[in-house]
Amino acid sequence: MTHVAIYDTTLRDGQQREGMSLTVGEQMAIAAQLAEFGIDYLEAGFPSSNPKERELFAALEREDMGATKVAAFGMTRRRDTTPDTDAGLRGLAECFAPVTTIVGKTWDLHLEKVLRVTRDENLRIIEDSVAFLVAQGKEVVYDAEHFFDAYKAHPEYALRCLRAAADGGASWVVPCDTNGGTLPGRLGTVVAEVVDALGGVPVGIHCHNDAECGVANSLAAVDAGARQIQGTVNGYGERCGNANLVSIIPSLAVKMGYDVSAAGHLSEIARVSHFVAETANLPPDQWAPYVGYNAFAHKGGMHASAILHDPGTYEHIDPDLVGNGRHVPVSELSGRGTILAKAEQFGVTPDADQLAAILETVKDMEHRGYHFEVADASFEMLVRRELGVYRPLFELESFRVITEDRADGHVATEATVKIHHEGQRLVATAEGNGPVNALDTALRLALDGRVKGLDRIELVNFKVRILDEHKGTAAVTRVLIDTTDGERTWGSIGVSENLIEASWAALVDSLEYGIAATPAERPAPAA
Repeated sequence: MTHVAIYDTTLRDGQQREGMSLTVGEQMAIAAQLAEFGIDYLEAGFPSSNPKERELFAALEREDMGATKVAAFGMTRRRDTTPDTDAGLRGLAECFAPVTTIVGKTWDLHLEKVLRVTRDENLRIIEDSVAFLVAQGKEVVYDAEHFFDAYKAHPEYALRCLRAAADGGASWVVPCDTNGGTLPGRLGTVVAEVVDALGGVPVGIHCHNDAECGVANSLAAVDAGARQIQGTVNGYGERCGNANLVSIIPSLAVKMGYDVSAAGHLSEIARVSHFVAETANLPPDQWAPYVGYNAFAHKGGMHASAILHDPGTYEHIDPDLVGNGRHVPVSELSGRGTILAKAEQFGVTPDADQLAAILETVKDMEHRGYHFEVADASFEMLVRRELGVYRPLFELESFRVITEDRADGHVATEATVKIHHEGQRLVATAEGNGPVNALDTALRLALDGRVKGLDRIELVNFKVRILDEHKGTAAVTRVLIDTTDGERTWGSIGVSENLIEASWAALVDSLEYGIAATPAERPAPAA
């Protein structure tokens, strides 16, 4: 099998995404995950551009990265300097990282407007910058910025820039689709011509996603002879992002038959993708290919029925290969097979009449604004109620929320709940930073010590959507709550014209589901 090297630049290029900023500790956590996963190259950024970067490289020097090679990033020398007097190149040479990646210019537009040098001087800058680092014992990766724009304008000179890097001793020459606008057919053709023209020099590819082709372009480049792919986890990067390694790696290994070091840990790729997203404080893309929660979700009744008989009918690979799972969301499009499959997942088997009743209830509730495909907890509670096996965690007498906007600008929220639990009337009042937080706190206070496992359950996300905006403040409101017990995460929903009532319904479903998931800690449901 032909090996394709995976070069990750999440810690450098990925951080150019708007709103993304990682601490050194977070960068190190991601680096450790990627090294364990089996990435060949980990680009960590500029080694001495600021104190944060210096701290990162110092930490990486102390870390055992296994077979993963750390790469320091920089630029070719400035004009009117020599490599040994250029501060940037000296910093790269002195850095512990065994790999150095330098970027250079290829396009006349940049030679004239940015570097302000002649073509011949640019070639000397490329070759002697690479040669200097090679002489310092570095493995050098040369990134040819704006290569595909340059190749379109002046192909012969663009190739001369790559040859200059190769003549300087570069281990890899990497054409970059810096503007991200090249399409796969054209990119594959150009890469094939580059591979042929360079005659054995290892070629890589660096793509951006401005035309939604970052992954497709990277795979087209490999088909054309490239043997290194640069990209980022989840496609993070400037503007529309970089080529997404999370989609590229399984495509290379499973579909194209290439040897990829990370393929040995392919079943971990969904976890790694989500880990990086959470560490960067970004929501995981639920619709991401291969690793998204909905990547193997089958909403339509016909689809859901078919995959119960043979998953290959509507799945391009086995989700287990990439650490994902099959999901059958429940919605107004659901058929009886969907309802049955979902019910059996939590241990109940409705008969034909019960299935019909549940289906009609789902359709009616979704017509009123419910959305069960993102609220698995509320759907399970619905089924248990329909089957008569539901036993509430408590019985509600009443709840009340008071919000006070004080003259000093402070807003105080107080909630009181009155419930009955195992024959006892319980009343509790608590403050919170908002109505839902106050209700949650008061309810927990009332049940304190009476329900095992409640302390492990935590609300992690709260979303509100207005369903019929034209009614203004009288519109129906949908509330979605995500909850976790540290091991699992589930969703619940509430719908009402009253925001607090909708929030309460979603809150109660989330808690009841979390407790019901551990039946040994709950009284047996009524017969």
